[in-house]
Amino acid sequence: MAISTRFSVAVHILVLIDSERSKQITSDHIAASVGTNPVVIRRIMSLLKKAGILHSSPGLSATYLTRSPAEISLYQIYTAVEGSKQLFDMHKNPNPNCFVGANIQAALDETFIAAQSKMEAELKDVSLEDIIHNMPSKTNL
Repeated sequence: MAISTRFSVAVHILVLIDSERSKQITSDHIAASVGTNPVVIRRIMSLLKKAGILHSSPGLSATYLTRSPAEISLYQIYTAVEGSKQLFDMHKNPNPNCFVGANIQAALDETFIAAQSKMEAELKDVSLEDIIHNMPSKTNL
């Protein structure tokens, strides 16, 4: 089972909107950049708008970030699109009559919680501006 791509798509959307802030930007344009359907883009933009990160409305009004990229952490973006979802999910029906099945969840729980905490701490330390500044060094623009 793959981890959701909503987070990376959300970051892509926000970087694109910031980089093209002087233009009218549509979900079709963003979808072409992301390589997905405009409906997917609109759903993610709706979550970002609900979280207060993005302003957008139908029609000809502008789409823009509600604060500077330096003030938006990757953690804020992550929670906007993923909610309180844990990075790792536990399988639901291990066999309680099997030694491993009966104990695997308890054995993994502490490790999964620690990994989640470390991931969240890292995302809190990185701003959208950091990602924007990394873009030229990672592409041949």
